[in-house]
Amino acid sequence: MARALGLDFGTTNTVMALAAGQGATDSMAFTSSAGTTDTMRTALSFMKDPLMGAQALKVEAGQAAIRQFIDNPGDCRFLQSIKTFAASALFQGTLIYARRHQFEDLMEIFLRRLSTYAGDGWPTDATRIVVGRPVHFAGASPNETLALERYNAALTRLGFPEIHYVYEPVAAAHYFAQTLTRDATVLVADFGGGTTDYSLIRFERQAGRLTATPVGHSGVGIAGDQFDARMIDHLVAPEIGKGSQFKSFDKVLDVPSNYYTSFSRWNQLSIFKGSKEFADLKSLIRSSLEPEKLETFVDLVEHDEGYPLYQAVSATKMALSHAEEAEFDFAPLGRAGRKTVRRDAFEGWIADDLARMEGALDEVLASTNTEASAIDKVFLTGGTSFVPAVRSIFTRRFGDEKIESGGELLSIAHGLALIGESDDLEQWAA
Repeated sequence: MARALGLDFGTTNTVMALAAGQGATDSMAFTSSAGTTDTMRTALSFMKDPLMGAQALKVEAGQAAIRQFIDNPGDCRFLQSIKTFAASALFQGTLIYARRHQFEDLMEIFLRRLSTYAGDGWPTDATRIVVGRPVHFAGASPNETLALERYNAALTRLGFPEIHYVYEPVAAAHYFAQTLTRDATVLVADFGGGTTDYSLIRFERQAGRLTATPVGHSGVGIAGDQFDARMIDHLVAPEIGKGSQFKSFDKVLDVPSNYYTSFSRWNQLSIFKGSKEFADLKSLIRSSLEPEKLETFVDLVEHDEGYPLYQAVSATKMALSHAEEAEFDFAPLGRAGRKTVRRDAFEGWIADDLARMEGALDEVLASTNTEASAIDKVFLTGGTSFVPAVRSIFTRRFGDEKIESGGELLSIAHGLALIGESDDLEQWAA
């Protein structure tokens, strides 16, 4: 049986892989009411079930959580992308049916559901778990120490004897390195939901054995979710009152923009729903100059339209990866939610984000005194790598012939498992 377990606890998806010995790894399969899969959406749903007793909740994770939420609108509490709260000192938990859950509680609940879905495939004899972590956690002022304390609290409760952390792009590099046929200096760019991370590694074969030397790392708390936020901010926020005004005594004031920052983070709407900010927003309706827009805003939050919003944004973003224009269709907004989006407009919205992502790339090259010409291979992983404006950063700087991709969802977990069974694990620990 495997002795090492790799855990890629992602913002959007979570994947686990088992080391099977001699450089082989196996994806862990999860079977729930939604079927069998080796990738799990990082989502949780909670619903009261009278058959389970007054205090008990029916909890689902991944695709089963999404199904429970869709099948029981209004009766189900749904949480997505919980990883985005890991490094936030401002996140002091969320109430779920009158019980406060801290980040580590949510992470533990999620992983316990995965162990149930894995059944006999859960590795009870694994001696170590190797967990991926971003180079820089997401958030305005991320606290790395706090994030790792929370991770440790959750993972310790699951009883793993050894817990190790490895930068996510380093793990992806190990996965990709299995395909190398010669010595190479490799740049891995990992685009998650919340972070963009870079890792520069030198791979060499010595006496038939692949060795790797870390050269440098960098990252920034921007990735696919930020692109989603830009799209929501331009396509939806104006329809629900962004830029509108309200009366306060004898003054006319702008509706605070922070409400729309919260709304644009579609995966945090369930948290926003129970916040003081949301209560303040509802109180503005009476004095608003365009009350119907704020009423629509409130309706979208109260009816838990975060997931349909994600679906609409994701479909549009994916279509723009292949075409110059695409249709955005967010049904809960009616006619106002149907718009044509041009790729050049979208790229304008994310221009500042692209600049920060490229700035982090500059940082790893400059800090290691590495010229672009010295890079032999560039491995791109993560869904955001399909965005043409992102990919063009690398084709422009390194040439299309050096760029490879594949295993976008599985590479990190399998790389973690490979590192976990190696003799030099501590060399790679973050």
